[in-house]
Amino acid sequence: MAEISKEKLLQIYERMQLIRQFENKAASLFAEGKLAGFVHLYAGEEAIGVGVCSHLTDADFITSTHRGHGHCIAKGVEVNPMMAELFGKVTGSCKGKGGSMHIADVDKGMLGANGIVGAGGPLACGAGLMAKVKGTDQVTVCFFGDGASEQGTMHEAMNMAKIWKLPVVFVCENNGFAESTPASYHCAAKDISDRATAYNMPGFTIDGTDFFAIYEAAGEAVARARRGEGPSLIEAKGFRYYGHFEGDAKRYYTDAMLEDFKKRDPILRFRQRVLDRNLISAAELDAIDAKVKQVIDDAVKFGEESPLPAPEDCLTDVYVAYA
Repeated sequence: MAEISKEKLLQIYERMQLIRQFENKAASLFAEGKLAGFVHLYAGEEAIGVGVCSHLTDADFITSTHRGHGHCIAKGVEVNPMMAELFGKVTGSCKGKGGSMHIADVDKGMLGANGIVGAGGPLACGAGLMAKVKGTDQVTVCFFGDGASEQGTMHEAMNMAKIWKLPVVFVCENNGFAESTPASYHCAAKDISDRATAYNMPGFTIDGTDFFAIYEAAGEAVARARRGEGPSLIEAKGFRYYGHFEGDAKRYYTDAMLEDFKKRDPILRFRQRVLDRNLISAAELDAIDAKVKQVIDDAVKFGEESPLPAPEDCLTDVYVAYA
């Protein structure tokens, strides 16, 4: 196991639980008809986002996907404005104008969830180029799914990142389905990480339910980028507990497949690992569970009680002021 302090282990567990409980609450709110639009939930993939972002600072950047709530929380974005954004309220991360697929917090280096499949690659290269030109040690992580791995933008981005030796880490979250199409059908490669060879960069395939495996692989890739040695590609294989979006009929996989995956639940695996090694007590973990539940309940209250944007706000934030 990688050497991680008890304080950091507790923070990691809290971040993963925040993601899980935020997503479960978003699912129930959507089912109650309290959230407009679509939500694409990250439950089941918590170890990936937290395992990677545990190596980043607020000065580093991430680009996200349509399934971006988990990335936001992993990067340290506050849940109150996130929840308010789902409700379309003026106190939301984007003043209620973006909704689930466009939550962003530049102060935390979260450059935004994105509804365009494969759009994060070019954005990550832009952030990476900025860091290189300015001579900083900032790193950008580009999260993308197995479906996005077939988009030309991702191939162009990986090629450009290598040519220019940009400090970008590409993280493919392979949850087995591009919406409803199995990865085994849409991807000719055995592993998506095999494509790293074509761009002459390191590539790894890891178990997306094993936090410590992800933490170790991401640590190497982030350190390499920070040293100015260029990009890497990490493929984390996992599963999502909800459909492609809430309301999805989920006819492309069986209940048995889902239950089998839940036997390797990333949060339960983390919990058992630290308990077995006497790194944290069950009471301490239980206390975090209770704390997170209250944080999520408070976030829902904040979102529900916040005001809606005024009609005239439709005309603001459309263009960036230029002087």
